[in-house]
Formats: sequence, structure tokens, C-alpha cells
Amino acid sequence: MALSLSPTSSSSSSSTSCPSVNHENPTRIYRVSPTCPGSGFCSRNLRVRASNVGKLTAISLQAEGATTHSSAAENVKTREKEASIPFTRPSKADSTLTIVVVGASGDLARNKIFPAFFALFYDDQLPEDFTIFGYGRSPMTDEELRITISKTLNCRVDKRENCHDKISQFLKRCFYHSGQYSSEEHFLELDNRIREKEGGKISNRLYYLAVPPTQFVDVVRCANRRASSDNGWTRVIVEKPFGRDSESSKKLTRDLKQYLNEDQIFRIDHHLGEELFENLLVLRFSNLVFEPLWSRDYIRNVQIIFSKDFGVEGRG
Repeated sequence: MALSLSPTSSSSSSSTSCPSVNHENPTRIYRVSPTCPGSGFCSRNLRVRASNVGKLTAISLQAEGATTHSSAAENVKTREKEASIPFTRPSKADSTLTIVVVGASGDLARNKIFPAFFALFYDDQLPEDFTIFGYGRSPMTDEELRITISKTLNCRVDKRENCHDKISQFLKRCFYHSGQYSSEEHFLELDNRIREKEGGKISNRLYYLAVPPTQFVDVVRCANRRASSDNGWTRVIVEKPFGRDSESSKKLTRDLKQYLNEDQIFRIDHHLGEELFENLLVLRFSNLVFEPLWSRDYIRNVQIIFSKDFGVEGRG
């Protein structure tokens, strides 16, 4: 179904130009006519109301002849009421971010996750007040964690003069806490350490689950009950694989949503950010030879094989 857009007016003018919104006339109403294939226009029209109120622009749809509509202020109130993540954000000076990398002693965290967070810090993409906690079952001190991850940190191709200073500053914000993934007591201990670093500020917490899928639900349960934020937001990033198929993925989602809302769950596959995968998009859309052929009509599936020199049990 296609939509055609035309301005409506109470006058008899037949002008087809689209009037701009200004302060004297802050609202314009347009008629949207759904175009039905083979039958001209559908009998039912919709009206698009575009409002320019301060810095907030709102668009609402209503059936032709309807008398109710949502104002920009009402839209904001609805979003504040329905969103589980607070709509009003505190100032940066009043809040702190704590990132907890669960599975911090594993290969994924050491080789991918910590370097990725350092890259964000290196490019000034993290808040000024942030702390990173590694959480894992292996006994380790804060200094041992820093030594381990320092071997994988680098300043990429655009090395700056202060590269080593940035690495040192990043490592000072990294700490480690040892515990079991299914122990609420250990997560309560983690919560106490996090609170010491937060210093009474508004607490925002991000959990990155770099563990096998069999541990996801236990970690989320313990974090939700013993180590979630009281006055800010708590979010969870789940590393691949998110189930083996559609059914197992849906079941895992149902299990996680016992403790989290959907807008608190972020699913990620770190391989999708690698150069090999990004080049597939270039090959697919920038090549005039392949572009018309790369579709479901000619390709059943695309398989990419990675050869690893360490175990991948439970991760694929």
C-alpha cells in the first residue's frame, strides 16, 4: 500500500504547494490517501497532523472526521508513563555509569569486550564518570585483571601522543570481583563494591554477558535481585548465540523477561562489526554485477566459516 500526501485547507484554494510551519500558524494538517493496487484510492482517508512546538516535533495519525488527537505534550506524557527506562535523564554530573563484564576471565572478554570499551574511552565516547567491573569465577585481583587486559589494548591506527596515558587512565577504572554466576550472595558483594565507587550518585548499570547461554538466566536473576540500580537504569547486553533456533531463542527471551523488560535487553553479535562482514555489504550493494543477483531468488544462504585455535563449546 502506498500513501499519497496532499495539504488540506478550509478555503477553496486549489494550490498544491506545501505550506511551511511558522510561529503564526504552528500546525498544518495533511490528508494521506492510501493507494490500493488496482482500485485507485481507498475509500478511507487518514489525516496527518504535524506540530511544531518548541524543539519537539510530533506527528499523529487520525481517521478522517475523527475529533480526537494527541498534542505534543500528551505524547511526552504517554512516553513517560509507558517507558520502563526513565524518560527524564539526569545531568551527567549527577550520574555515574558502571559496566559489569560478566565472564571477564574468558577469551571473549579479554580479546574483544575490554578492547571495545577502551576504544570507546579512547574516542571520548564514554561518560566522564564510569567504572568497569570484571566478574568471573576465576580467582583474580584487580591488578591481575589490569595486567591481563593491558596486553590486548591498543590505540588503533591513529595513534596519539597520549596513547599510553589513555591506557593507564582506562586501567585505573577497571576492577575485578570473583563469584559464581548463580550466587545471589556473590552478586550482593558486587553490589556493595559498586556502591562504593558510585559515591551516592544516580546509578546506571550495564551488564555485558560474555558467558555461555546456559548462564544467561542465572546471571540476570542474581543481578536483578541483588545488584540492580535503585535510582537509575539497569540494562543487559547478551552476547551471541541467543539460542540455537527460533524456538530456543523465544524461550530464552521468555526466561529473561521474568526479570527484565524488553527495552532493557540488547542482543549483540560482535562478529557483525568485523571487516569481513562489513565488506559483504559493499560487495552486495556496490557491485553492479552482483547487486541484482544477491537475493533470496538466487541465493539460498551465505555460510562463513571461522577456524579457531581454542574451544568454542556452547558458543555456536
